[in-house]
Amino acid sequence: MPRKFSTFRITALAAAAFGLSGCSANWGWYVVNPSTQNGLNNLKFLLGGLQYTILLSLTAITISIAVGLMVALPGLAPGRFLRSLNRGYVELVRAVPILVLILWVYYGLPQLSGLSISVFWAGVIALALSDSAFEAEIFRAGIQSIDKGQYEAAHSISLSYTDTMICVILPQAVRRILPALGNQLVYMLKMSSLVSVIGMQELTRKANELVVTEYRPLEIYTILVLEYLVLILIVSAGVRWLERRLRADERN
Repeated sequence: MPRKFSTFRITALAAAAFGLSGCSANWGWYVVNPSTQNGLNNLKFLLGGLQYTILLSLTAITISIAVGLMVALPGLAPGRFLRSLNRGYVELVRAVPILVLILWVYYGLPQLSGLSISVFWAGVIALALSDSAFEAEIFRAGIQSIDKGQYEAAHSISLSYTDTMICVILPQAVRRILPALGNQLVYMLKMSSLVSVIGMQELTRKANELVVTEYRPLEIYTILVLEYLVLILIVSAGVRWLERRLRADERN
């Protein structure tokens, strides 16, 4: 059995090496080879969009969380009218594709408002608006998951509704919805690539511009995939670390 396994492994490695050598002519890694000046300049150019991707995503997710919380609270009200407003907003915003929303905000909103909107803020507004509907549903579910006894305990010590939400309910809800909020941040990082269609100089736009000059889309877009992969893995690891910290604090 060990001999058969060893023979199979050697055969598989040989086949893989043969396959890679056979398609090596299709690759032109020189275009992103850091050992050459041109390759190093291309890598620096690609990485130049990283700061805009991060800034755009963090700004948009911060605004969307704030808006999502404000939208979620009417959905918890006893009145049908406020709940209808919440449901109407969520369904309307979720029904619009994010790419269409980006184009509408950048090209249509200035005509309606008479204001000039930069590429960055058009992307932030569109991403935050689209994500706020999902954040609203996350907050609503998180708040509803808190036991009613918490409300009764807060009411027994004469806390107002606002103080109850800020001091008692929301801290517990945030711990429960943190994984979902982390997923939305990852989603925002990926969706930020769509802002490239209006000229935002983020990672995807940089890659598109380099493809036009170098004519090596396979290699350049491979590097782009790796950039997003590393970035999202780092963010995911940070979210998991924060979850562990919050659980440890809760146990203590």
